[in-house]
Amino acid sequence: MKHIVYLSIGSNIGNRKRLIRNAIELLDARVGHVLRQSSLYETEPWGFSSPNMFLNACVCCETELTPHGVLTVTQAIEKALGRTGKTIDGDYCDRVIDIDILTYDDLHIDEPDLKIPHPLMKKRDFVMKPLKEILSK
Repeated sequence: MKHIVYLSIGSNIGNRKRLIRNAIELLDARVGHVLRQSSLYETEPWGFSSPNMFLNACVCCETELTPHGVLTVTQAIEKALGRTGKTIDGDYCDRVIDIDILTYDDLHIDEPDLKIPHPLMKKRDFVMKPLKEILSK
């Protein structure tokens, strides 16, 4: 069965454009066909202070994976691209790559390791602007 998942991608250290491009290629290969992708948006860090600006984008994928399967694969992609740690207790920091699941079909999941829809997405312009762009395509 095919499902529609929307993902947010961000990077603020390293070759940000290349990292996001590589993430999108890996998402297409490992999560499912990327149906739509947004432009890149340069934004200030959110929730912490850093001199490093973020590049952000959103993609829409068609997947046969379960929500937990998507989570496992996106975390593996982050690690493959050089991410060494995750945000803990809301302490944000610079990151090579960050991939968040925004929505998965119309599911609502509230588990310690997975929350869908993403609980903070509507508070983040760096998510909502690229998401609105691909929703309107």
